[in-house]
Amino acid sequence: MTTPGGPEYIDAEIVEAVSSPDFTPTVHAPSAAEVTGYTDSGVPTFDFVRDKIEHRTATADGGQFLAESGQEAAAIDEAMAARDDAAKRKLDEIRKSMGL
Repeated sequence: MTTPGGPEYIDAEIVEAVSSPDFTPTVHAPSAAEVTGYTDSGVPTFDFVRDKIEHRTATADGGQFLAESGQEAAAIDEAMAARDDAAKRKLDEIRKSMGL
């Protein structure tokens, strides 16, 4: 805003500087138990044991799935081979009937 013949004035509020609170991030270093899965006295932690059991269960489930899918795949391969043989015999029969 300007006044006639005078200096330019800005309509603003003066604010005092406010010091910001301390926002120092806290750094959490992992303990030996978190890194190794064992306490200082050599006892495994609950999380370590749970993870180990879950891993073994998943491995067993995966092995069973692969074994079952292998049997299914073998059955499908046998069925496809039987179908191909039947198709080949039928084609030979058609050719013979046509005199080729």
